[in-house]
Amino acid sequence: MTASTLEMALTYEHARIRELAEPAHHPDAAHPEHRHQTDWFYAIAAQHLAAAEDVLLPHVSRLPDGSDLVTRYVGNAKELERSLRFLKGRQYGDSRFLHLHHGDLWQQIDRLLSEHEAIETTYSRQISEQLDDPDVNTLTEDLLEAEEVAPTRAHPASPHTGRAGRLAHRMWRMADAAWDSAEGRVVPIKYHAHPKRDSALSHYLYGTPMPHEDEPQ
Repeated sequence: MTASTLEMALTYEHARIRELAEPAHHPDAAHPEHRHQTDWFYAIAAQHLAAAEDVLLPHVSRLPDGSDLVTRYVGNAKELERSLRFLKGRQYGDSRFLHLHHGDLWQQIDRLLSEHEAIETTYSRQISEQLDDPDVNTLTEDLLEAEEVAPTRAHPASPHTGRAGRLAHRMWRMADAAWDSAEGRVVPIKYHAHPKRDSALSHYLYGTPMPHEDEPQ
């Protein structure tokens, strides 16, 4: 059975997030001159999680046992967001997180990413089975567009679903942009050079091969 555009999009998203995570695994990534590597990974992972909650979870909730499926997704997302907060805090010298070991943090993040990927793979397949192809394509585009305006930081204690979650994401996007500027944090303004609309959407929708660009240094 041919994968839907949504399934292809998420498979590509997962691979690109992992690609961004790879250099951030190195202990030297905490040094100021390499800090941008973790910033890129963290920002894009946070934006992906928020956009998926806004765009995908309403469809997940309409699947059989949808409430339980949403609860499982949000539980994983909150744990992953907490770990991302710990990673950023340690990297930027927050005394609350300096006792955490770099390798232990990444072991936790990698485990949660694997769980996240498995959940989204299953959910995207189920959603695609329920919708017509044009609706799946629209959903894919909505997801990518939502990622471009999602918060650039993790907020595990905020609402994650429903109207409250969408409102919180919009508010945090504005707050995150201000803090990113104040900290001089390297984050994507747009996804055009990363796994988003211009570099990927047309390939998702028309089935053309994905380009393999080098990541920004």
